Amino acid sequence: MNGIELPLQSMKNVSIPAERPALLARSLTLMKPITWFAPMWAFLCGAIASGAAFWEFPEIGRLLLGIVMAGPILCGVSQTLNDYFDREIDAINEPNRLIPAGLVSTQQVMLTIAVLLVLGLGIALYLGLGVLIIASVGLLLAVAYSAPPLRAKRNGWVGNTVVAISYEGLAWLAGHVAFGSLTEASVVVAILYSFGAHGIMSINDYKSIDGDRRGGIRTIPAMYGPKRAAWLIVATMNLAQIGVIAAFLFWGQWIAAVVIVGVMLVQLPLQRRFIQQPVAYYLKFSAIGVTFYVWGMIFAAVGLRAV
Repeated sequence: MNGIELPLQSMKNVSIPAERPALLARSLTLMKPITWFAPMWAFLCGAIASGAAFWEFPEIGRLLLGIVMAGPILCGVSQTLNDYFDREIDAINEPNRLIPAGLVSTQQVMLTIAVLLVLGLGIALYLGLGVLIIASVGLLLAVAYSAPPLRAKRNGWVGNTVVAISYEGLAWLAGHVAFGSLTEASVVVAILYSFGAHGIMSINDYKSIDGDRRGGIRTIPAMYGPKRAAWLIVATMNLAQIGVIAAFLFWGQWIAAVVIVGVMLVQLPLQRRFIQQPVAYYLKFSAIGVTFYVWGMIFAAVGLRAV
């Protein structure tokens, strides 16, 4: 042992500063790529439901542009806003995040938001006035969700409604409007899947129940406890899917209804296990159980082409 080595017991108390990520990596981390899937998928479903054919480059290009707008850009700006306004609660729940850890400057946060806003609204305008209006409403809801004085996320019922409408309903409608005139059937299905998404939004809240309670964030798991929240989540998802099935039966689209019934039945064993062990199983349920739910969305979108 040489003179500069520390005793083992002393080394246990030595904290190693977190490494500062590269500039672009910091912005991407704030934008949370893992959250982009829901609005991207919903935009795709809306585009399919419009009845548009995607066989030529202009249509494929518009579709890809819209998906990027819905996910990386508009969802990215909402996530960045949320991280900024959550910096105090994150200091309790997840102190290693970029903002509470001091690994990203306020200037970069603001610049990231500004760049994403310009890109998102610019693409929305290119895709059409209807898309621009829907995107603008979504951005207002993102601010209402995260920022004071409204800060809708403080209540799980209100906050989940805001997110579900933005990530599922508005994204679906934007995808439809980008390629054709809205139909009543598409609006009904978008509303129903948004209702189901209200429950799905609560799954991620299992990771921070204690911190949310201390910070006054009344998520569904924080308010009702893990077990009762799991029942509410599953009931909301299933009621939405039953509503979609009933709608297709009313429209005489039996094949679409039967397919969505099959998708729902596959989810039941996964839902049962989630209800039994919500804290231990919520991550797996989020990865597997929700996947079948969103596959039902794409089948519904295809079915709407015949309505």
